[in-house]
Amino acid sequence: MVFRGLRGGLAVALFTVCCLYNQATLAQPPAKALELVVLGSGGPGATGRAGAGYLVLIDGDPRILVDAGPGTFVRVGEAHLSLEDTDIVLLTHLHVDHASGIAGLFKARAVSGAEHTVFNVWGPAGSGAHRRGAYFPSTSQFMDLLFGSHGAFAYLREFASPLDIRAHNIPAAAAYPAAVQIIFDSGDIVIKAVAGHHSDAPAIIYRIEHAGRSITFSGDIDAHGLAGLRAIAQGSDLLVFNSVVRDPPGSRSVLYELHTPPRAIGEIARDAGVGHLLLSHLSPAVEAHRQEVLESIRENYARPVDFAEDGLRVSP
Repeated sequence: MVFRGLRGGLAVALFTVCCLYNQATLAQPPAKALELVVLGSGGPGATGRAGAGYLVLIDGDPRILVDAGPGTFVRVGEAHLSLEDTDIVLLTHLHVDHASGIAGLFKARAVSGAEHTVFNVWGPAGSGAHRRGAYFPSTSQFMDLLFGSHGAFAYLREFASPLDIRAHNIPAAAAYPAAVQIIFDSGDIVIKAVAGHHSDAPAIIYRIEHAGRSITFSGDIDAHGLAGLRAIAQGSDLLVFNSVVRDPPGSRSVLYELHTPPRAIGEIARDAGVGHLLLSHLSPAVEAHRQEVLESIRENYARPVDFAEDGLRVSP
C-alpha cells in the first residue's frame, strides 16, 4: 500500500510538471520567419548610439550580420543574442562607422563554442586613390589586412576554433540601368545586391528575402545611388534607410555629396512600393528635427515610418 501511494504521488507530480512545461511552451511566441535586430542606429559621432549594424534572424536564429560599426559588439550582448550560427556578413561600405567593429564580433563568434567558424563576407570591390586622396581596399583585402597571416588580428585564425573567412568582392560602380545580382541563394534565403554610391567610398545596397518577406538596406548613398536602390527595393516589406541630413539647405552642403535628404527618401520609398520605412544611422541634426524630417517624407510616402533605436526588433 505504501508503494502504491508513492507510485500514485509520483504520477501526479509528473503530470503536474508536464502541464506546467506545456503551459510555458505555449506561452512562448513562435519565432518570426524574418526579423531585424538593430545593433547600432547611430552615425560617426559619439551620440550614445552604436555605429551602424544589424542582425537578421531567420526563423528566430541570428544568421546574417549587416555592417559592424563601433559598439555593435556590446549591443549583441545586451540583446542576449548568440552568434553561434551567424555565418553571413554583408558590408555596405568600409567607412569606420560601418566596419570597425567587425574584429570584436568575429572573435565573439569564434569563442561561441563552434568547432569550425565559417564566415562568408560580401562587400564592395576596392577603389584607387580619389581626388581627396582616399583609398579603399576591396573587401577581400580588408579581411586580409585584419585576419590574414600578416594581418592585425592574425591570431584569431586559430584562437578558439579554426576561422575560415571567405570574402567576396561585389562591383561597386553605379550604372544605369542598375544591375541587381543574386549573391546568395540557399533555397530558403536569397540575398541580392546592387551598387550604391557614397561619394568616393565604394558602396553596396542589399536585399534579404526569406519565407515570402524581404528587408532592403540602403547603406549610405547619395543621389547617384538612388537608381540602384529603386531597382532592388521594389515591393520590399521593410526598407532600412540611412537618414543623416535634413532637406537642403538644412545641412552642410558637403553632406549632400554623401547622403540622401528626407524628401528624396520619401520619393524612393513611394516609387519602390515598400511596406515599412525604418530610418537609421541617425545624425544629431535628424534627431533634433524628427518632426520636420517625418513631415518631409510624408509628402510622398504614406505608409509606416519609424526611427531606429539600438536594440529595436522589427518583423517585416
